[in-house]
Amino acid sequence: SPSQGGGTGSNPVGAATNRLVRAGVSRWHELSGGGLLLIRYSIVLSSAKIAPMQGHVRARNGHFEIRAFLGVDPRTGKSRYTTRTVRGGKREAQRALGALIGEIESGKATKTASTVGNLLEAWFEAASAGFSPKTVKETRGYLDRQLLPDLGALPLRRLKTADLDHYYARLSVTGAVDGGPLAPGTVKRIHGILRRALQQGVRWDWIGVNPAASSTPPRVPAPRLTPPSTAGVARLFEFAQRSDPDFAVFLLVAAVTGARRSELIALRWPDLSIDGPGAAVVVIGRGVVSGPNGLVEKDTKTHQVRRLSLDATTAARLRDHRRSMTERATACGASVNADGFVFSHDPRAAEPWYPDSVSRQFRRLRTKSGLDGVRLHDLRHYVATQLITAGVDVRTVAGRLGHRNASTTLNVYAQFVPEADQAAAELLERGFAQAAG
Repeated sequence: SPSQGGGTGSNPVGAATNRLVRAGVSRWHELSGGGLLLIRYSIVLSSAKIAPMQGHVRARNGHFEIRAFLGVDPRTGKSRYTTRTVRGGKREAQRALGALIGEIESGKATKTASTVGNLLEAWFEAASAGFSPKTVKETRGYLDRQLLPDLGALPLRRLKTADLDHYYARLSVTGAVDGGPLAPGTVKRIHGILRRALQQGVRWDWIGVNPAASSTPPRVPAPRLTPPSTAGVARLFEFAQRSDPDFAVFLLVAAVTGARRSELIALRWPDLSIDGPGAAVVVIGRGVVSGPNGLVEKDTKTHQVRRLSLDATTAARLRDHRRSMTERATACGASVNADGFVFSHDPRAAEPWYPDSVSRQFRRLRTKSGLDGVRLHDLRHYVATQLITAGVDVRTVAGRLGHRNASTTLNVYAQFVPEADQAAAELLERGFAQAAG
Protein backbone atom coordinates (compact mmCIF):
# COMPACT_ATOMS: atom_id res chain seq x y z
CA SER A 1 0.00 0.00 0.00
CA PRO A 2 1.18 3.60 -0.45
CA SER A 3 1.50 4.11 3.30
CA GLN A 4 4.00 1.26 3.44
CA GLY A 5 6.36 2.54 0.77
CA GLY A 6 4.79 1.03 -2.39
CA GLY A 7 3.21 4.19 -3.75
CA THR A 8 4.23 6.46 -6.54
CA GLY A 9 5.26 9.53 -4.60
CA SER A 10 2.39 10.47 -2.26
CA ASN A 11 3.33 11.55 1.27
CA PRO A 12 7.05 12.27 0.66
CA VAL A 13 9.54 10.36 2.74
CA GLY A 14 9.93 11.80 6.21
CA ALA A 15 6.63 13.75 6.26
CA ALA A 16 4.90 13.19 9.60
CA THR A 17 1.09 13.89 9.57
CA ASN A 18 -1.85 14.10 11.95
CA ARG A 19 -5.00 12.43 10.57
CA LEU A 20 -7.80 9.95 11.29
CA VAL A 21 -6.70 6.37 11.02
CA ARG A 22 -9.01 3.37 10.61
CA ALA A 23 -7.41 0.39 12.36
CA GLY A 24 -8.60 -3.18 11.91
CA VAL A 25 -8.86 -5.62 14.85
CA SER A 26 -9.69 -9.31 14.33
CA ARG A 27 -11.05 -11.67 17.00
CA TRP A 28 -12.24 -15.28 17.03
CA HIS A 29 -15.63 -16.04 18.68
CA GLU A 30 -16.83 -19.51 19.72
CA LEU A 31 -20.33 -20.40 18.44
CA SER A 32 -22.89 -22.01 20.77
CA GLY A 33 -23.37 -24.97 18.44
CA GLY A 34 -19.65 -25.48 18.05
CA GLY A 35 -17.14 -23.99 15.65
CA LEU A 36 -15.36 -20.61 15.45
CA LEU A 37 -16.31 -17.35 13.78
CA LEU A 38 -13.72 -14.68 12.82
CA ILE A 39 -15.12 -11.14 13.14
CA ARG A 40 -13.09 -8.08 12.03
CA TYR A 41 -13.86 -4.80 13.82
CA SER A 42 -13.03 -1.32 12.54
CA ILE A 43 -11.90 1.25 15.09
CA VAL A 44 -11.38 4.91 14.33
CA LEU A 45 -8.43 6.46 16.13
CA SER A 46 -8.57 10.25 16.21
CA SER A 47 -5.57 12.46 15.55
CA ALA A 48 -3.03 9.62 15.40
CA LYS A 49 0.60 10.67 14.88
CA ILE A 50 2.11 8.96 11.85
CA ALA A 51 5.93 8.57 11.95
CA PRO A 52 7.94 9.45 8.87
CA MET A 53 7.76 6.79 6.20
CA GLN A 54 10.95 4.79 5.76
CA GLY A 55 10.86 4.84 1.98
CA HIS A 56 8.86 4.73 -1.21
CA VAL A 57 8.94 3.62 -4.85
CA ARG A 58 8.13 5.77 -7.84
CA ALA A 59 8.24 5.31 -11.60
CA ARG A 60 10.82 7.37 -13.44
CA ASN A 61 11.08 7.28 -17.28
CA GLY A 62 11.02 3.53 -17.80
CA HIS A 63 12.61 2.54 -14.50
CA PHE A 64 11.83 2.78 -10.81
CA GLU A 65 13.44 4.93 -8.17
CA ILE A 66 13.51 3.92 -4.53
CA ARG A 67 14.12 6.45 -1.78
CA ALA A 68 14.64 5.71 1.90
CA PHE A 69 15.11 7.75 5.05
CA LEU A 70 18.59 7.27 6.56
CA GLY A 71 18.03 9.28 9.72
CA VAL A 72 19.48 12.50 11.04
CA ASP A 73 23.09 13.29 10.13
CA PRO A 74 24.92 13.14 13.51
CA ARG A 75 27.34 15.84 12.35
CA THR A 76 25.01 18.39 10.71
CA GLY A 77 21.66 17.57 12.35
CA LYS A 78 19.95 17.43 8.94
CA SER A 79 17.71 14.62 7.71
CA ARG A 80 19.36 12.36 5.16
CA TYR A 81 17.92 10.14 2.45
CA THR A 82 19.35 7.72 -0.03
CA THR A 83 18.08 7.15 -3.56
CA ARG A 84 18.72 4.23 -5.90
CA THR A 85 17.61 3.30 -9.39
CA VAL A 86 16.10 -0.12 -10.04
CA ARG A 87 15.91 -1.61 -13.54
CA GLY A 88 12.94 -3.96 -13.71
CA GLY A 89 9.34 -4.11 -12.62
CA LYS A 90 7.58 -2.65 -9.64
CA ARG A 91 7.85 -5.90 -7.71
CA GLU A 92 11.64 -5.88 -8.09
CA ALA A 93 11.70 -2.26 -6.97
CA GLN A 94 9.66 -3.09 -3.86
CA ARG A 95 12.02 -5.94 -3.01
CA ALA A 96 15.00 -3.63 -3.48
CA LEU A 97 13.39 -1.06 -1.18
CA GLY A 98 12.82 -3.72 1.46
CA ALA A 99 16.45 -4.78 1.25
CA LEU A 100 17.61 -1.15 1.48
CA ILE A 101 15.45 -0.49 4.54
CA GLY A 102 16.79 -3.68 6.13
CA GLU A 103 20.33 -2.46 5.52
CA ILE A 104 19.51 0.86 7.16
CA GLU A 105 17.82 -0.76 10.16
CA SER A 106 20.73 -3.15 10.67
CA GLY A 107 23.08 -0.17 11.04
CA LYS A 108 25.14 -0.90 7.93
CA ALA A 109 24.27 2.32 6.12
CA THR A 110 26.35 5.47 6.45
CA LYS A 111 24.23 8.15 8.07
CA THR A 112 26.37 11.17 7.32
CA ALA A 113 27.52 12.99 4.21
CA SER A 114 30.87 13.61 5.91
CA THR A 115 34.23 12.65 4.44
CA VAL A 116 36.99 10.49 5.82
CA GLY A 117 38.88 13.69 6.55
CA ASN A 118 35.99 15.10 8.61
CA LEU A 119 35.98 11.96 10.76
CA LEU A 120 39.76 11.84 11.17
CA GLU A 121 39.88 15.46 12.34
CA ALA A 122 36.93 15.02 14.71
CA TRP A 123 38.45 11.82 16.15
CA PHE A 124 41.88 13.42 16.60
CA GLU A 125 40.39 16.42 18.38
CA ALA A 126 38.50 14.15 20.78
CA ALA A 127 41.18 11.52 21.32
CA SER A 128 44.41 13.51 21.40
CA ALA A 129 43.72 14.85 24.89
CA GLY A 130 44.54 11.37 26.19
CA PHE A 131 47.70 10.94 24.09
CA SER A 132 51.24 11.54 25.22
CA PRO A 133 52.88 14.61 23.59
CA LYS A 134 55.00 12.32 21.43
CA THR A 135 51.95 10.38 20.23
CA VAL A 136 50.14 13.64 19.44
CA LYS A 137 53.03 14.80 17.27
CA GLU A 138 53.46 11.46 15.51
CA THR A 139 49.74 10.96 14.87
CA ARG A 140 49.40 14.49 13.54
CA GLY A 141 52.30 13.76 11.20
CA TYR A 142 50.64 10.64 9.78
CA LEU A 143 47.40 12.56 9.28
CA ASP A 144 49.09 15.44 7.47
CA ARG A 145 51.56 13.43 5.38
CA GLN A 146 49.49 10.42 4.35
CA LEU A 147 45.91 10.02 5.52
CA LEU A 148 44.39 13.43 4.81
CA PRO A 149 46.05 13.98 1.40
CA ASP A 150 45.24 10.42 0.29
CA LEU A 151 41.81 9.71 1.79
CA GLY A 152 40.57 12.97 3.30
CA ALA A 153 38.20 13.98 0.46
CA LEU A 154 36.63 10.53 0.12
CA PRO A 155 33.00 10.33 1.36
CA LEU A 156 32.70 7.89 4.25
CA ARG A 157 29.93 6.01 2.48
CA ARG A 158 32.35 5.07 -0.30
CA LEU A 159 35.18 3.75 1.90
CA LYS A 160 35.32 -0.05 1.66
CA THR A 161 37.62 -2.69 3.10
CA ALA A 162 39.02 -3.46 -0.35
CA ASP A 163 39.95 0.22 -0.76
CA LEU A 164 42.00 0.09 2.45
CA ASP A 165 43.79 -3.09 1.42
CA HIS A 166 44.78 -1.46 -1.88
CA TYR A 167 45.83 1.68 0.00
CA TYR A 168 48.11 -0.27 2.35
CA ALA A 169 49.68 -2.03 -0.63
CA ARG A 170 50.37 1.33 -2.30
CA LEU A 171 51.90 2.77 0.87
CA SER A 172 54.25 -0.20 0.99
CA VAL A 173 55.58 0.79 -2.44
CA THR A 174 55.30 4.59 -2.77
CA GLY A 175 53.90 5.85 0.53
CA ALA A 176 56.85 7.90 1.78
CA VAL A 177 57.03 11.65 1.25
CA ASP A 178 59.92 11.17 -1.19
CA GLY A 179 57.97 8.54 -3.14
CA GLY A 180 59.76 5.57 -1.64
CA PRO A 181 58.24 2.67 0.30
CA LEU A 182 57.01 2.81 3.88
CA ALA A 183 58.14 0.11 6.29
CA PRO A 184 55.51 -2.50 7.27
CA GLY A 185 55.52 -1.18 10.82
CA THR A 186 54.75 2.33 9.62
CA VAL A 187 51.90 1.14 7.40
CA LYS A 188 50.50 -0.80 10.33
CA ARG A 189 50.58 2.32 12.50
CA ILE A 190 48.63 4.20 9.82
CA HIS A 191 46.16 1.31 9.79
CA GLY A 192 45.86 1.60 13.57
CA ILE A 193 44.97 5.29 13.32
CA LEU A 194 42.34 4.59 10.65
CA ARG A 195 40.87 1.70 12.59
CA ARG A 196 40.50 3.69 15.80
CA ALA A 197 39.01 6.71 14.01
CA LEU A 198 36.52 4.60 12.05
CA GLN A 199 35.54 2.68 15.17
CA GLN A 200 34.80 5.99 16.85
CA GLY A 201 32.70 6.83 13.80
CA VAL A 202 30.63 3.71 14.51
CA ARG A 203 30.16 4.79 18.15
CA TRP A 204 29.14 8.27 17.03
CA ASP A 205 26.67 6.74 14.56
CA TRP A 206 28.43 8.30 11.56
CA ILE A 207 28.87 4.90 9.92
CA GLY A 208 27.32 1.49 10.48
CA VAL A 209 30.40 -0.71 10.19
CA ASN A 210 34.15 -0.19 10.45
CA PRO A 211 35.74 -1.11 7.10
CA ALA A 212 39.22 -1.16 8.67
CA ALA A 213 38.23 -3.89 11.16
CA SER A 214 38.44 -6.58 8.49
CA SER A 215 41.21 -5.04 6.37
CA THR A 216 44.65 -6.63 6.07
CA PRO A 217 47.64 -4.41 6.87
CA PRO A 218 51.08 -5.82 6.05
CA ARG A 219 52.61 -8.32 8.40
CA VAL A 220 55.40 -6.86 10.51
CA PRO A 221 58.22 -9.39 10.86
CA ALA A 222 59.57 -9.90 14.36
CA PRO A 223 62.84 -7.98 14.62
CA ARG A 224 66.02 -9.95 15.10
CA LEU A 225 67.90 -8.25 17.89
CA THR A 226 71.58 -7.68 17.19
CA PRO A 227 72.92 -5.69 20.14
CA PRO A 228 76.50 -4.42 19.91
CA SER A 229 79.29 -6.32 21.57
CA THR A 230 81.08 -5.11 24.66
CA ALA A 231 84.10 -4.28 22.49
CA GLY A 232 81.88 -2.28 20.13
CA VAL A 233 80.36 -0.27 22.97
CA ALA A 234 83.83 0.43 24.38
CA ARG A 235 85.04 1.62 20.96
CA LEU A 236 82.01 3.90 20.65
CA PHE A 237 82.75 5.35 24.09
CA GLU A 238 86.40 5.98 23.18
CA PHE A 239 85.49 7.90 20.02
CA ALA A 240 82.96 9.96 21.99
CA GLN A 241 85.49 10.68 24.72
CA ARG A 242 87.87 12.21 22.19
CA SER A 243 85.33 14.30 20.26
CA ASP A 244 82.48 14.98 22.71
CA PRO A 245 83.17 14.15 26.40
CA ASP A 246 79.67 15.16 27.49
CA PHE A 247 78.16 12.70 25.03
CA ALA A 248 80.59 10.03 26.23
CA VAL A 249 79.09 10.34 29.72
CA PHE A 250 75.61 10.08 28.20
CA LEU A 251 76.59 6.85 26.41
CA LEU A 252 78.14 5.45 29.57
CA VAL A 253 74.98 6.04 31.62
CA ALA A 254 72.90 4.52 28.81
CA ALA A 255 75.13 1.44 28.67
CA VAL A 256 74.97 0.76 32.42
CA THR A 257 71.31 1.59 33.11
CA GLY A 258 69.50 0.50 29.95
CA ALA A 259 67.37 3.63 30.26
CA ARG A 260 65.39 4.97 27.34
CA ARG A 261 66.60 8.05 25.44
CA SER A 262 63.78 10.18 26.84
CA GLU A 263 64.59 9.08 30.40
CA LEU A 264 68.28 9.89 30.09
CA ILE A 265 67.59 13.34 28.65
CA ALA A 266 65.19 14.07 31.53
CA LEU A 267 67.74 13.35 34.28
CA ARG A 268 68.31 16.21 36.70
CA TRP A 269 71.10 16.47 39.26
CA PRO A 270 68.78 15.83 42.25
CA ASP A 271 67.99 12.43 40.63
CA LEU A 272 71.59 11.34 41.27
CA SER A 273 73.13 10.25 44.56
CA ILE A 274 76.85 10.11 43.71
CA ASP A 275 78.59 11.94 46.54
CA GLY A 276 77.93 10.01 49.74
CA PRO A 277 79.80 7.06 51.16
CA GLY A 278 77.06 4.65 50.21
CA ALA A 279 76.29 3.07 46.84
CA ALA A 280 75.64 5.48 43.99
CA VAL A 281 72.04 5.57 42.80
CA VAL A 282 70.03 7.15 39.97
CA VAL A 283 66.27 7.63 40.16
CA ILE A 284 64.44 7.48 36.82
CA GLY A 285 60.95 8.87 36.97
CA ARG A 286 60.46 11.17 33.97
CA GLY A 287 61.01 11.45 30.25
CA VAL A 288 61.53 14.34 27.84
CA VAL A 289 59.92 14.02 24.41
CA SER A 290 59.26 16.28 21.43
CA GLY A 291 55.65 17.45 21.42
CA PRO A 292 53.76 19.46 18.78
CA ASN A 293 54.90 22.71 20.43
CA GLY A 294 58.39 21.81 21.64
CA LEU A 295 59.89 19.68 24.39
CA VAL A 296 57.61 18.20 27.04
CA GLU A 297 58.61 16.62 30.34
CA LYS A 298 56.30 13.75 31.31
CA ASP A 299 56.08 10.43 33.15
CA THR A 300 58.08 7.45 31.96
CA LYS A 301 56.58 5.21 29.30
CA THR A 302 55.20 2.80 31.91
CA HIS A 303 54.40 5.58 34.43
CA GLN A 304 56.77 4.00 36.92
CA VAL A 305 59.65 5.36 38.98
CA ARG A 306 62.68 3.11 39.36
CA ARG A 307 65.80 3.35 41.49
CA LEU A 308 68.96 1.91 39.91
CA SER A 309 72.38 1.31 41.39
CA LEU A 310 75.43 2.77 39.66
CA ASP A 311 78.95 1.39 39.68
CA ALA A 312 81.83 3.42 41.10
CA THR A 313 83.34 4.21 37.69
CA THR A 314 80.09 5.65 36.33
CA ALA A 315 79.58 7.70 39.52
CA ALA A 316 83.10 9.14 39.19
CA ARG A 317 82.49 10.04 35.51
CA LEU A 318 79.29 11.83 36.50
CA ARG A 319 81.08 13.84 39.17
CA ASP A 320 83.70 14.88 36.60
CA HIS A 321 80.91 15.82 34.20
CA ARG A 322 79.25 17.98 36.86
CA ARG A 323 82.55 19.72 37.56
CA SER A 324 83.03 20.49 33.85
CA MET A 325 79.51 21.92 33.62
CA THR A 326 80.17 24.12 36.65
CA GLU A 327 83.40 25.45 35.13
CA ARG A 328 81.69 26.28 31.84
CA ALA A 329 78.88 28.06 33.65
CA THR A 330 81.36 30.11 35.68
CA ALA A 331 83.18 31.11 32.49
CA CYS A 332 79.86 32.43 31.19
CA GLY A 333 79.13 34.34 34.39
CA ALA A 334 76.41 31.93 35.41
CA SER A 335 75.90 28.98 37.72
CA VAL A 336 74.33 25.56 37.23
CA ASN A 337 70.80 25.42 38.60
CA ALA A 338 70.39 23.16 41.61
CA ASP A 339 67.73 21.21 39.74
CA GLY A 340 69.47 21.55 36.36
CA PHE A 341 69.51 18.87 33.70
CA VAL A 342 72.44 16.46 33.74
CA PHE A 343 72.75 16.71 29.95
CA SER A 344 72.35 20.29 28.77
CA HIS A 345 74.10 22.80 26.50
CA ASP A 346 72.68 25.70 28.50
CA PRO A 347 75.21 27.18 31.00
CA ARG A 348 72.57 27.04 33.73
CA ALA A 349 71.44 23.55 32.67
CA ALA A 350 67.92 24.90 32.38
CA GLU A 351 67.17 23.19 29.06
CA PRO A 352 67.73 19.52 28.19
CA TRP A 353 69.18 18.14 24.99
CA TYR A 354 66.77 17.68 22.10
CA PRO A 355 65.95 14.00 21.46
CA ASP A 356 66.51 14.17 17.71
CA SER A 357 69.86 15.93 18.20
CA VAL A 358 70.98 13.12 20.49
CA SER A 359 70.13 10.51 17.86
CA ARG A 360 71.94 12.44 15.13
CA GLN A 361 75.07 12.73 17.27
CA PHE A 362 74.93 9.00 17.96
CA ARG A 363 74.72 8.21 14.25
CA ARG A 364 77.77 10.36 13.54
CA LEU A 365 79.81 8.60 16.23
CA ARG A 366 78.75 5.11 15.24
CA THR A 367 79.90 5.78 11.67
CA LYS A 368 83.30 6.98 12.89
CA SER A 369 83.67 3.94 15.13
CA GLY A 370 82.67 1.45 12.42
CA LEU A 371 79.36 0.41 14.01
CA ASP A 372 77.05 1.15 11.10
CA GLY A 373 73.57 -0.26 11.70
CA VAL A 374 73.74 0.08 15.48
CA ARG A 375 71.02 2.35 16.91
CA LEU A 376 71.03 4.30 20.15
CA HIS A 377 68.18 2.08 21.37
CA ASP A 378 70.45 -0.94 20.86
CA LEU A 379 72.39 0.12 23.96
CA ARG A 380 69.23 -0.79 25.86
CA HIS A 381 69.27 -4.21 24.20
CA TYR A 382 72.95 -4.48 25.03
CA VAL A 383 72.22 -4.05 28.75
CA ALA A 384 69.39 -6.59 28.69
CA THR A 385 71.30 -9.27 26.81
CA GLN A 386 74.45 -8.83 28.89
CA LEU A 387 72.47 -9.31 32.10
CA ILE A 388 70.39 -12.24 30.82
CA THR A 389 73.36 -14.17 29.43
CA ALA A 390 75.22 -13.53 32.70
CA GLY A 391 72.43 -15.33 34.53
CA VAL A 392 70.72 -12.35 36.17
CA ASP A 393 67.09 -13.26 36.88
CA VAL A 394 64.52 -11.85 34.49
CA ARG A 395 62.63 -9.90 37.16
CA THR A 396 65.76 -7.92 38.00
CA VAL A 397 66.41 -7.25 34.31
CA ALA A 398 62.80 -6.13 33.81
CA GLY A 399 63.08 -3.76 36.77
CA ARG A 400 66.27 -2.19 35.43
CA LEU A 401 64.79 -1.70 31.98
CA GLY A 402 61.52 -0.33 33.32
CA HIS A 403 59.31 -3.05 31.85
CA ARG A 404 55.90 -3.30 33.46
CA ASN A 405 56.32 -7.01 34.05
CA ALA A 406 58.86 -9.77 33.44
CA SER A 407 56.80 -11.35 30.65
CA THR A 408 57.58 -8.34 28.43
CA THR A 409 61.29 -8.91 28.98
CA LEU A 410 60.95 -12.60 28.16
CA ASN A 411 58.98 -11.88 24.99
CA VAL A 412 61.57 -9.39 23.72
CA TYR A 413 64.73 -11.25 24.71
CA ALA A 414 63.61 -14.90 24.50
CA GLN A 415 66.33 -15.68 21.93
CA PHE A 416 69.01 -15.00 24.54
CA VAL A 417 67.53 -17.14 27.32
CA PRO A 418 69.12 -20.42 26.02
CA GLU A 419 72.57 -18.85 26.44
CA ALA A 420 71.77 -18.07 30.07
CA ASP A 421 70.44 -21.59 30.55
CA GLN A 422 73.66 -23.05 29.12
CA ALA A 423 75.67 -20.88 31.51
CA ALA A 424 73.51 -22.16 34.38
CA ALA A 425 74.16 -25.76 33.35
CA GLU A 426 77.91 -25.17 33.26
CA LEU A 427 77.73 -23.52 36.69
CA LEU A 428 75.96 -26.56 38.11
CA GLU A 429 78.49 -28.85 36.45
CA ARG A 430 81.39 -27.00 38.07
CA GLY A 431 79.72 -27.14 41.47
CA PHE A 432 79.12 -30.89 41.24
CA ALA A 433 82.67 -31.54 40.02
CA GLN A 434 84.11 -29.64 42.98
CA ALA A 435 81.90 -31.54 45.43
CA ALA A 436 82.86 -34.89 43.87
CA GLY A 437 86.51 -33.94 44.34
